[in-house]
Amino acid sequence: MSEHRRKPPQPEGSGRAAARRAAQQRPGRGAGPARDVPTASPSGPYAEPPGHGGRAGSRRAAPRGSGGRGRDAAGGAGRGPGRPDKRLINYPRSDKDGWQRFVPSWKLVCGTAFGFFAIVTAGAGIGIASVNTPDPNKAAQAQNNVFFWADGTQMVATGGSMNRQIVPIDKIPKSMQNAVISAENESFETDKGVDPMGIARAVWNMAKGGSTQGGSTITQQYVKNTYLDSDQTLKRKVTELFISIKLGVSEEKDTILAGYLNTAYYGRDAYGIQAASRAYFGKDCKDLTPSESAFLASVLKGPNLYNPDGGVGTAATPEKNTERAKERWAWVLDREVAVGRMQKAERDQFTEFPKIVDSEQARSLSGQTGYLVDTAKKYVMKVTGLTAEEMARGGYQIKTTFQKPKVDSLVKAVEDTRNNFLDEKARPEYDTFVQFGAASVDVKSGAIVALYGGPGMDKKYFSNNADTLGVPVGSTWKPYVLAAAMQYGTQNSHSQGISADSKYNANDLTVINNRDGKPLRDASGKPFKQKNESTYPYGYVTLNEAMEKSINVPFAQLVFDVGHNKVRDVAEATGILKDSMNPNNDASFALGTSTPSAIRMADSYATFAASGTHHDPFSVTSVEKDGKELPGFGTPKEQRAMDDAIADNVTKVLENVVDNGTGTKVRKLGFTRPAAGKTGTTDQNKSAWFVGYTPELSTSVALFRTDPNSKDKKLISMNGVGGVDSIHGGDIPAAIWTEYMKEALKGVPVKEFPEAEKIGVTADASGAPSPSPSFSPSPSPSMPSPSASSSPPVSPSPSKGGKPTCKPWELYCIPDTNGGTNSGNTNGGPGGGTGGPSGSPSGSPSGRPGRPGGTSWGTSMGTSG
Repeated sequence: MSEHRRKPPQPEGSGRAAARRAAQQRPGRGAGPARDVPTASPSGPYAEPPGHGGRAGSRRAAPRGSGGRGRDAAGGAGRGPGRPDKRLINYPRSDKDGWQRFVPSWKLVCGTAFGFFAIVTAGAGIGIASVNTPDPNKAAQAQNNVFFWADGTQMVATGGSMNRQIVPIDKIPKSMQNAVISAENESFETDKGVDPMGIARAVWNMAKGGSTQGGSTITQQYVKNTYLDSDQTLKRKVTELFISIKLGVSEEKDTILAGYLNTAYYGRDAYGIQAASRAYFGKDCKDLTPSESAFLASVLKGPNLYNPDGGVGTAATPEKNTERAKERWAWVLDREVAVGRMQKAERDQFTEFPKIVDSEQARSLSGQTGYLVDTAKKYVMKVTGLTAEEMARGGYQIKTTFQKPKVDSLVKAVEDTRNNFLDEKARPEYDTFVQFGAASVDVKSGAIVALYGGPGMDKKYFSNNADTLGVPVGSTWKPYVLAAAMQYGTQNSHSQGISADSKYNANDLTVINNRDGKPLRDASGKPFKQKNESTYPYGYVTLNEAMEKSINVPFAQLVFDVGHNKVRDVAEATGILKDSMNPNNDASFALGTSTPSAIRMADSYATFAASGTHHDPFSVTSVEKDGKELPGFGTPKEQRAMDDAIADNVTKVLENVVDNGTGTKVRKLGFTRPAAGKTGTTDQNKSAWFVGYTPELSTSVALFRTDPNSKDKKLISMNGVGGVDSIHGGDIPAAIWTEYMKEALKGVPVKEFPEAEKIGVTADASGAPSPSPSFSPSPSPSMPSPSASSSPPVSPSPSKGGKPTCKPWELYCIPDTNGGTNSGNTNGGPGGGTGGPSGSPSGSPSGRPGRPGGTSWGTSMGTSG
């Protein structure tokens, strides 16, 4: 072939062949050697059309064919020839394959972070600009809490302007400034008003569902103090944060510190440093010493727990608060040295806790008013969740359930008996430190209508005896054991409820068996023998008679036959708090080693009076703030604690106690209404109770002895108090109960208790005799007591002017119509018993009121009626 007819050679990589070769390359392989991989035919239905024809297309395809990884000759991995992405945000990324499409680019990350920062900054700027700085004068506006009697008349107003006064920073001693900064915020003078770590902790806590937390800097606390509401929300916390930041950059540190000290709460209803100085030390704040300043800085930790007067809750007693305050006071002084705000030599001068003046607040709440206000405040805080500090800010109108005539009647009954019974000058070793506590509850609603808390807060007695824990209730606990037996039955009744006619061994020093029928063991490993107060050989008696005479042995055995937890369930259903119950499953549990308050005992017995319907005790019917009524107040919803037949049968048994048993003092003092009740006395005569009720009112009276100024407030034996060998529940407490109830129910129509229907099966304890017993019956109330086991009769006292000489507490004193006096045991047999592992009663027969004293505590603390 001639030269002119031959085609010129094509350069490699050009023309159609090159295009075909490029198209056949595997994606991502560049110009490497070809592999034996099948390829789709260009003419097939799914083949990609070439990007462009001709030489220009060949030239564009050639470089891609020999190019880098991840590209094919046709213009990309399945996305055509690299068409540009027109989205505003390239995510998922169009220029990546597989999981890499979801990895954000550095541009996206940086842009997002910058945008978020810009939004937060703009929002913070707007927030800071829109909030106002606190006004301490506005925050210190005075408001009272006003308490009203049940009839709507005013009882007392607490708080007010006298406790709120603004002072400038130059009137606040440097020692106070140093103490607060050292204790609360060491970096106060250099920080910007907020604590980022504290904020993070607060946010994290709220995110977990916990309560909100306040700021830790002085600036944040100052801002928080200006919010007088209790709205704990995220919105409020954010607002506080913005204000704190604004203050940190716009206000002088002295202004912030003065604002904080002038709005902080120090206890004793005192807001601000000037009010606190007057409340605790009776001086202006400019005259505070470094030691006194350290104390006030300590109280800021939490007045409810650091005010030596005490606070709300079992952990806020005066003793515990004083101990905490002293520890905190010493720590603040040491802290001042550690941060360079006090010299060590100056610190060493302060070794004694500063002397605190008597509370002006307590002096203004004289008599029972302080205890009534204290009870109502606790109830308001329980219902609303308000703190003591929030309550002290004032502005609340509180209507209570307390009825002034009944309160006055209860006070008179206690004070008359105290004045006639005690003589601290003549018998200081016996008659000092004797305490009275009482409470009266409306049966139909649970409203506390009256209470007696002590001689008065104005007389430096701050503990409310009507609401105190730690005083064992003695045999007043036995009705719960009986009620549990009536409801759940015993091992001998095959879980059927038993009746009060069931018989149990009542002899002194009887061995008590556990639920397995095996003898309990005392500390020495010997079989445990329960002690009665008397050695009288009762034999087997009904539970009704055991309650009447308050015999210990039957109930010590019955609690094991029923089960301790079932007794606890019954007591709790009637209103007794679980944490006041003896947690041990021992014999003494049945005999009253638990320690409910007088309020709880009165409310619990009201459940029996109301045929098994229980209302929680309450002391407030309505609360208003800023003209709006707060929700949650009024009569609590009633609950069914037990079957009405069980409650009515317990009442029938307790009526017998008043009519024929250890509570006959009620009848002797002329109480003619239907009444049911139970006496209780603890071992070593450390407390005595009478809890009783009518269809209208349930009232409890407690008598005990303790030094209110002692550190541990241990109970002291009352043997010898009032010049008698021992005090029992049927003596002084029953006399106070009767005198009060006669006056409180004056003019109220007489109402009978519901008739008790027969319930349960007669399930005698193991060893009980057949229905026709061969043993001698125990003496009836009309039979004289055996002289060997009871106190002998006492010769009549001489007549004085033709008037009876019986004192209201003399249980065995029977006035005659000629003015003379006869004494004797009207119960037929001895009274209740005192528990103990063994031995006989230590008391000797006496002609004085009361019965022989109990023995010393043994393995099982015992009680008597």
